[in-house]
Amino acid sequence: MLPQACKDSLLGAYYLASLPLRRRAEARRAANGAAPVLALFYHRVADEHPNDWTIPVEMFKQQIDWVRERYEIVSLADAQQRLARGTNHQPAVCVTFDDGYSENCDHALPWLIDEGVPVTYFVSTNHMLRGEPFPHDVEAGVPLPTNTAQQICELAESGIEIGAHTRSHADLGAVEDEQQLYEEIVGSKRDLEQLIGKPIRYFAFPFGLPENLSEAGFRMAFGAGYWGVCSAYGGYNLPGEDPFHIQRIHGDPNWSQFRNWMTVDPRKLYGVERFNARDYRLTF
Repeated sequence: MLPQACKDSLLGAYYLASLPLRRRAEARRAANGAAPVLALFYHRVADEHPNDWTIPVEMFKQQIDWVRERYEIVSLADAQQRLARGTNHQPAVCVTFDDGYSENCDHALPWLIDEGVPVTYFVSTNHMLRGEPFPHDVEAGVPLPTNTAQQICELAESGIEIGAHTRSHADLGAVEDEQQLYEEIVGSKRDLEQLIGKPIRYFAFPFGLPENLSEAGFRMAFGAGYWGVCSAYGGYNLPGEDPFHIQRIHGDPNWSQFRNWMTVDPRKLYGVERFNARDYRLTF
């Protein structure tokens, strides 16, 4: 197996070699109204206790500035409109967060608010309401603090779109019990609506890989009145596709990975198999 530094070097060389082709393809897609909508997701922006789901503060700001120089940053609702109408001439990006880490309120979110960047912030409600750390942090020996209810209320009042991320950060792909699915998808929506006094319009599947999704979960979310759901396995959202399901790309601290995804890697444009839940509406 190649060491990571070697992989990064090869990916960087591939990115530079293919950049002229990417730029021509981007211009062609924009002219034809087929410009994609990309959606980024982050978990925790902090300089202490680094791990695979944390990005340093300055690197996060650099990524957002890099995106703003090249794309229009839009809300999830705006992104859905572009996809639904079937034409999009301006490449766009959405910014989202998952889980609900307290440190995001120290630097990242205040900065985004000051900069006028639209954000959707997905929260697992049991961890927020009970102050419980996430199991993966406990297992790593660093029980990182989660957002408080007051923080979520303040974020909602500041204009941040609050979204649901289940109650217990459950892997819904492994849930077969209908009542448990209801508690996680609908229950988290009601928890947040009661807390902030606003409709909760979006839901993000924890873990977000194809095996963590289910058609039953899509049907449940649609029936609960969510406007859309988000996955997290990478992929590009193209005009004319179903706007209910937003595919997202990880805001990877590795610049080679980040730039490669964000400039539409031709190998990945159609190479990521979209989760097929086209029939989730049929029962409603």
